[in-house]
Amino acid sequence: MRTLNIDIETYSSIDIKKAGAYKYAQSPDFQILMFAYSWDGGPVQIVDLAQGEYLPQEIVEALADPAVVKHAYNAAFEWYCLNRFFYSPIEQWRCTQVHGLYCGYTAGLGAVGEALGIPQDKRKLGTGGSLIRTFCIPCKPTRTNGMRTRTLPHHEPEKWKLFKEYCVGDVVAEMEIQRRLSAFPVPDQEWQLWHLDQRINARGLFCDLQMVEGALAVDEQVTSELRAEAISLTGLDNPKSVQQLSKWLAEETGEEVENLQKGTVSKLIDKLDEGKARRVLEIRQELSKTSTKKYAAMQTAAGSDQRVRGLLQFYGANRTGRWAGRLVQIQNLPRNYLSTLEYARQLVVERKVEMLKFVYGNVPDTLSQLIRTAFVVPAGKQLGVADFSAIEARVIAWLAGEQWRLDVFATHGKIYEASASQMFGVPIEQIGKGSDLRQKGKVAELALGYQGGKGALIAMGALDQGLTEAELPEIVTRWRNANRRIVDLWYSMEAAAIEVMETGQPVGVRGLIFARESHHATKQDFFTITLPSGRKLFYAKPFLRENDFGKPALHYWGMDQTSKKWTVLNTYGGKLVENCVQAIARDCLAVTLMRLDHVGYPIVLHVHDEVGAELSSADELDRMLEIMAQPIQWAPGLPLKGDGFVTNFYMKD
Repeated sequence: MRTLNIDIETYSSIDIKKAGAYKYAQSPDFQILMFAYSWDGGPVQIVDLAQGEYLPQEIVEALADPAVVKHAYNAAFEWYCLNRFFYSPIEQWRCTQVHGLYCGYTAGLGAVGEALGIPQDKRKLGTGGSLIRTFCIPCKPTRTNGMRTRTLPHHEPEKWKLFKEYCVGDVVAEMEIQRRLSAFPVPDQEWQLWHLDQRINARGLFCDLQMVEGALAVDEQVTSELRAEAISLTGLDNPKSVQQLSKWLAEETGEEVENLQKGTVSKLIDKLDEGKARRVLEIRQELSKTSTKKYAAMQTAAGSDQRVRGLLQFYGANRTGRWAGRLVQIQNLPRNYLSTLEYARQLVVERKVEMLKFVYGNVPDTLSQLIRTAFVVPAGKQLGVADFSAIEARVIAWLAGEQWRLDVFATHGKIYEASASQMFGVPIEQIGKGSDLRQKGKVAELALGYQGGKGALIAMGALDQGLTEAELPEIVTRWRNANRRIVDLWYSMEAAAIEVMETGQPVGVRGLIFARESHHATKQDFFTITLPSGRKLFYAKPFLRENDFGKPALHYWGMDQTSKKWTVLNTYGGKLVENCVQAIARDCLAVTLMRLDHVGYPIVLHVHDEVGAELSSADELDRMLEIMAQPIQWAPGLPLKGDGFVTNFYMKD
């Protein structure tokens, strides 16, 4: 088997950051400017396509040859772009970015090169950004540049020469990253899943652009009306300004306003009587609900066939391997609670603003709830939406061996009621849907599985749901007493991690293998957890150090989710359990995606534990749910169940 490492540079008038790579490559003026490649790790060659050179015939043949594995960094881009002009099946490709993410590193050729400690001469050149801006996107016509809208090689020959060096440098950097990670291979089933992911992304999700345009028009009208009302009530130039509005509110109400965050505004509204200040805060609340950015993102990213492509990022959460959202951020769309979604959509399409106000009151909130319904199916199709019922609760019960919970999932499945019954010693029959005990069971289930305490209950909204702060410690204690095997799992995992770091020997915990894996030649060092699926979780450059509580804890290098910086992070038992549970739940979804694809379901979306496929008839949903409930070979005894519905537009049931 031969390998071909590839990097291309391209031109398109479409903004890739806003519209995505698929629409970018579909543009009529899309062009591949240069093609750099290396055979089997040999010297890098470059083909200057922009200046009339052609790809050698052996390369054209290699692109289609199953005996040649094609490697690139963010290979989805190279694969899709090259297939505009050449034939190269996705199954023959491997992505070095995915390999880096699998091993716990961050995304970005330069960033991962730095994290791996690759010498500067083998890393991406720093001039890349400005060269890309020069040659890969349209330029502004000026007198100096002869009013041209694009810079070609002959306009800037010196910069073009540098750009070719930069392209060669990308292949060198990508090969070095691949070399360093090669001792820690990505399992075959993950490559098969990545191939499926590319097909799902390339298929795209159909979008109702008429509704999107209606939503943008309605929002513009309502927003300008609300702004005008706020200006007339306050007399301020810019009532959106926190500084100006806080000062005005303090003068109007005689109370100091500490901030204008969502929660603060709600509390202030509840305290105030009818009047100017209350109405201004209500307007602020309404305006904050508007999510037109997502409608605008759909409009920008939709192709000529009304499909939005590239919505999913494989291995976006690189600790657990879960997907992340791109472009429209499909992973965090607002929920919908309206019972008359169809009618609301129709009013938006027809731009009937007054009717929307009359029926729904808060128009920005209505538009926000309708966002997911802008994703639809073509004529003659229906969208089958199916999700795993309580997947994380099922996985943690299975992993810990918490038998009473497994019995619940094998029978009636009412985990909130069953949890309250265990916690408070009340028969489950006496715990109704609206009861206080069910509420306590629910908030405990959502907050406490990963070693959370009182703070986790508060973060999950316990106080907003009528519980008092004084009740919370008892809820924590009762939940932990009812789930002793889960509590044991936290401490077993923490102890195992410390033992591995102290002794260097692998430790097994409930079917997981904790280990230290190093490769001296490439200076790679990881703490790993092998999951039941055979996939591994990687924690880079691990070491033991005292945590804030003065106890020894596993520390490692990773991406800080808040600062987005590559830095030292630490972990503990509950967090390790969370990583493993979410990773196993992700692997259950992965198996299901492969199974659905294998029997021919055209998958168009998936979010955490939910899958959407275009169906030819509603009857196909039953088979879809059957597939979701099938046992998984590497998870004997894990009770899985799928719930679902058929719809003409995407929604939360």
